[in-house]
Amino acid sequence: MGRVTSRRRVVRIVDGVDSEPVDTLAAEEPLEIRVNGRSLVVTMRTPGDDFDLAAGFLVSEGVVRRADEIAGIRYCAGATADGVNTYNVVDVVLAAGVAPPDPSLERNFYTTSSCGLCGKASLDAVRTVAAWSVRDDPLRLEPDVVSSLPDTLRTAQRVFDRTGGLHAAGLFSSEGRLHCLREDVGRHNAVDKVVGWALRDGRLPLRDTVLMVSGRASFELVQKAVMAGIPALAAVSAPSSLAADLAADSGLTLIGFLRGRSMNVYAGAHRVSREVRAEAG
Repeated sequence: MGRVTSRRRVVRIVDGVDSEPVDTLAAEEPLEIRVNGRSLVVTMRTPGDDFDLAAGFLVSEGVVRRADEIAGIRYCAGATADGVNTYNVVDVVLAAGVAPPDPSLERNFYTTSSCGLCGKASLDAVRTVAAWSVRDDPLRLEPDVVSSLPDTLRTAQRVFDRTGGLHAAGLFSSEGRLHCLREDVGRHNAVDKVVGWALRDGRLPLRDTVLMVSGRASFELVQKAVMAGIPALAAVSAPSSLAADLAADSGLTLIGFLRGRSMNVYAGAHRVSREVRAEAG
């Protein structure tokens, strides 16, 4: 589609001297996701991997859990009044027998920031809807492997190199091998794109894997990991309190402040191998 980036002339001032170079920006456009022709949600995203984004969003919302529950995904032709296809509207056609989202839940799913749910209600919602449990996943992680994930993720961020303005989510094996990376202006969209790729490739649930994100670990990202059957989430920044609560409640390993060889494990520390040193004195 050629809209992942945009070019814009800027005024650059260095030591009081200005110039007018052309800068590369990450594109941001709305995407309307429809299900069986009915509008479900609009999200701001970086164009690209839109079918993965739509599929991953439906996994996160508990609508689908297998690739064969989606009959097809397509861009809607004539998305504007004059018949122009903007590639900003996708329609997901569910397979026969798959229940569509309840119309009363449009824009008010428990995973969205506008849902009005918090605390125990949100935790109970995820526990009730999740198709797979991550609590007993046998994943084990070596600290050296975990420490390598941010650099591997950063090296693979091709669009970030040009714009400096995108979040990234990467799915890794327990040995640190990168399975899939997606970039987006929205951290939640980047994760949905990874989950959607996994769904369409028949990989769910994502046992024995680690999801690495470039920013902070919010409740929403922990929820998306749990819904996809991912047993561990690592972030370079801090988690929120509710994210840590959900991780502990779900049995997910949550790692934050992953920088160099240092990390904080907020939940599920039993999966991270470590030496136990006796306190001096």
